[in-house]
Amino acid sequence: MAAALRTERTQARLLPEQKARIEQAASLKGLSLSDFMVQHADEAAIRTIQQDTSCTLEAEDRDVFVQALLNPPAPGTRLRAAARRYKTRLSREQRSLAAK
Repeated sequence: MAAALRTERTQARLLPEQKARIEQAASLKGLSLSDFMVQHADEAAIRTIQQDTSCTLEAEDRDVFVQALLNPPAPGTRLRAAARRYKTRLSREQRSLAAK
């Protein structure tokens, strides 16, 4: 990311040993302390978001899930009743909006 595009600032309080470790790691990577921290915090943020927003299945579970999507079971009595209630409510709401 180009420095010219950076417009936000944040601060962090570190223990002396944390700062020394991070400075050493940044030096080993040839980065400034700030660049090192931003790069690694952003990578950790991306990983955290991906882990929180995705689901990984084992092969057997994946196969069961895919088969359920490809060959869904027929709707049961309760689902059909819920669909009828929904359609009735939606129809009433549409008539009510049309009357306004």
